[in-house]
Amino acid sequence: MVFLQVIISSLVHLYISAILYTNLTSYSRKMATLYFLSTLVLTIVVSVPINVLGSAYCGPVEANDQDLIQFPLNLEFLEAEFFLNGALGHGLDAFEPGFAAGGPPPIGAQKANLDPVTRRIIEEFGYQEVGHLRAIITTVGGVPRPLYDLSPEAFAQLFDKAVGYKLDPPFNPYSNTVNYLLASYAIPYVGLVGYVGTIPYLANSTSRSLVASLLGVESGQDAVIRTLLYEKAYEKVLPYNITVAEFTNAISYIRNELAMCGIRDEGLIVPLLLGAEHRTESNILSADANSLSYARTQPQILRIIYGTGSEYKPGGFLPRGGNGKIARSFLDKLNKAVTLKVRRIESMPCVKEDHILIRRSLLVKHYKNRLFK
Repeated sequence: MVFLQVIISSLVHLYISAILYTNLTSYSRKMATLYFLSTLVLTIVVSVPINVLGSAYCGPVEANDQDLIQFPLNLEFLEAEFFLNGALGHGLDAFEPGFAAGGPPPIGAQKANLDPVTRRIIEEFGYQEVGHLRAIITTVGGVPRPLYDLSPEAFAQLFDKAVGYKLDPPFNPYSNTVNYLLASYAIPYVGLVGYVGTIPYLANSTSRSLVASLLGVESGQDAVIRTLLYEKAYEKVLPYNITVAEFTNAISYIRNELAMCGIRDEGLIVPLLLGAEHRTESNILSADANSLSYARTQPQILRIIYGTGSEYKPGGFLPRGGNGKIARSFLDKLNKAVTLKVRRIESMPCVKEDHILIRRSLLVKHYKNRLFK
């Protein structure tokens, strides 16, 4: 209890520091308040004895090396399609169609309106993701490419959720360089922390070496994206009255909220209490109190990329859910529950009233639509 009081006291101090932070807009004050309250709640939650929440809630899944390494394909496919399409206007199928293993092409991916330097960087990132896919597939085998929604509408929903209201006009990641970099901010970091969280649970040295090598390049991509955005940290993102730094803070906040397992994500500008050694407000690399990378588990990652806060409920960038044994295991559990519900409804005794029969039919249809193939 004393420990919890100390933590809460520190958070109060952090909140006051954030509110007094110079150059803070009204939106920043709102986000500082939300960040304080969310951090307070998350701190209390993670301080509760583990047997209250259940050890699997924030912990890793039990899986072998093959399944653990195949799981990141859900993110590597996503990054490859987003970067290649953003820079070149065409995706993975133009380079290595066999890697998709029959999976569908993404929905809504477009060539972005990028400046020449950023376009070259993003193009290189896209090629790197092709290499990552090859490395994983040749080592442990592949999975079918899931269906991705990379449409402007999908990103608009994410950014609306992040800022807490509908942006007008809707956020479009493909309209200019800054928007595209902000959208990119939302993607590679999730894979980075996933790799950090995976390494301790890999059984053999070959697996650990592969994931460490993937992690190195993913970390580099994230650092480049954050640095490019940091150069514009205090600039307003037109036509919104929100700065680049405020957008990054909002995205990090919503990812922490969706994952539900504490703070593992920070924006570009932070109070001194969160800066490296409490000496800087810049936060070009997101890291913990010892400047070590944060880690996330597979369920946490699914909660984020689904945008639903549940590994059992697809949505967001993966409207039909991820592929591979780990991702599908959660959907299989959901399917079993839905199938049981359908059977119970179908076993209801028939009655003569037409509206009762219609209602039963609609219920069956509703639940069958929730099944994921």
